[in-house]
Amino acid sequence: MDNTIAPERQDDSDAELARRCLAGHPDAFRAVMRRHNRRLVRLAYSILRDRDEADDAVQDAYVRAFQSLTQLEDPARFPTWLATIVVNEARGRLRRSRRTGPLDDEVTQTEIVPMFTQPTASPERLALAGELRRVLERAIDDLPGPFRTVFMLRGVEGLNVAETAACLGIPAATVKTRFHRARALLRQSLQAEAESLLPDLYAFDGARCERIVAAVMKQLSLG
Repeated sequence: MDNTIAPERQDDSDAELARRCLAGHPDAFRAVMRRHNRRLVRLAYSILRDRDEADDAVQDAYVRAFQSLTQLEDPARFPTWLATIVVNEARGRLRRSRRTGPLDDEVTQTEIVPMFTQPTASPERLALAGELRRVLERAIDDLPGPFRTVFMLRGVEGLNVAETAACLGIPAATVKTRFHRARALLRQSLQAEAESLLPDLYAFDGARCERIVAAVMKQLSLG
């Protein structure tokens, strides 16, 4: 293997990274992990529901993948190939630990994220965004296993039906059914959560309230 270190290029395609990994370039291995860590850890977590275990599963999957690169027939399918290895590793750990639970699906955050990323977001908005994320994560975690992983791949990672089916080794029709059901379950869960929070909407206290009180008292010369 040629272990010459080539400069890391952010614009390398996954196929090009796969070829460079196969040639033994250490920077390519690092680039692959940096690019796919978040996606693959979330995928492993959707199966294992344990963050430390998910990290370990992805780490072991990378080792297996990098040692088996000659088995990758189409470099363009590198991301899907990696995801399949992670799924198999996570499922194996699940079986060994005698846990039970189907595979899952994940919810898209596209309608919420724009609010989270406003550059001029106020502290109140940022606090609300954080709480919404926690509510959404809990709702996804509570999905039955088979729906949670499908939702993760389709809704969160943006894989298409065929890619998701290939990763999980299930028919495309099953992917569609699980994704549809996962979204319905999430809507029900989030609606119930929202209704429980309705009494607390538009709460007006804390620093914002005190600013108005102080301003009025000052204008009335009562401060």
